[in-house]
Amino acid sequence: MRAVRYLDAGVVREGTLTDDGRVTPQPAPAGTPALEGLITGRFTDHHVHLQLVDHARLAGSRLGRVLDLGAEPGWIRGVASTAAPIVAYAGPFLTAPGGYPSDRAWAPAGSVRGVTDAEDAATAVHEAAAAGAAVVKIVAHSEAGPVLDDDAVQAIVDSAVAEGLLVVAHAEGAGQAQRMARLRADMLAHAPFTEPLTDAEIDAQVAAVSWISTLAVHDETHQAIAIDNVRRFAEAGGTVLYGTDMGNGDTPIDLREAEIIALRAAGVDGIRLLTALAPLPAVGTDALLLVPSDDPLLARPLTPADLEA
Repeated sequence: MRAVRYLDAGVVREGTLTDDGRVTPQPAPAGTPALEGLITGRFTDHHVHLQLVDHARLAGSRLGRVLDLGAEPGWIRGVASTAAPIVAYAGPFLTAPGGYPSDRAWAPAGSVRGVTDAEDAATAVHEAAAAGAAVVKIVAHSEAGPVLDDDAVQAIVDSAVAEGLLVVAHAEGAGQAQRMARLRADMLAHAPFTEPLTDAEIDAQVAAVSWISTLAVHDETHQAIAIDNVRRFAEAGGTVLYGTDMGNGDTPIDLREAEIIALRAAGVDGIRLLTALAPLPAVGTDALLLVPSDDPLLARPLTPADLEA
């Protein structure tokens, strides 16, 4: 038995690590040896593409939950029903006919759903819900082809609300981040990287949407824009979620060091960084991480040897 500090919904609490490797919320008796470091559940990556990676390797990673934002719906439903870690998903990209990423060789067959109009938008959302989706993903990439008009986007959002789904938007191109916030998307799949946002635009974003980081996937110029936007967004009280766009290039199938470093460059560190990683609850599971010095880059699975040290 060890006295431990553990993370509970963004708050560090005192608890007990029992001999079977589980955390209980009761503080340990006086004199109980303490385990150095912070205990958390495994982390969340809020932007992955499991069809583009060897997803079986996630089972040995520090990730306990992922959000897949673009896959063939039957395939991802099958993976989510059998795989570790927890897999939530959007199903296909919802885009304008001929829009991004329908012309990309990397996009698996069935992973892109063209939406023709507002009526078809409602049908597409119903299809996603029937396939077990937790979110729907709108594509608004004006630099790579046609985008959904406001009426279609609004129909997707309204239908998603009716189906109990959140809306994630890929916003790329001048004005698209502001447009998606105005049209009531819940999250941006990428922290805005096309252009620096004004302070007024940052304030509007804070009031409307959360940002999934994905800072490390960009070239130097776009990463600098995204980091500055995230810094001001976080300072203004915006919600930043850790996400890597796993599968976009040579990304690790685990926690991504470059993403953590970029988030720290944007001022997202300490408890704010750990909160962005959205660990699963530490109480009630044996899939725990030990985080030395409260630094997620040092996180490793808790082992029986930690109880013996």
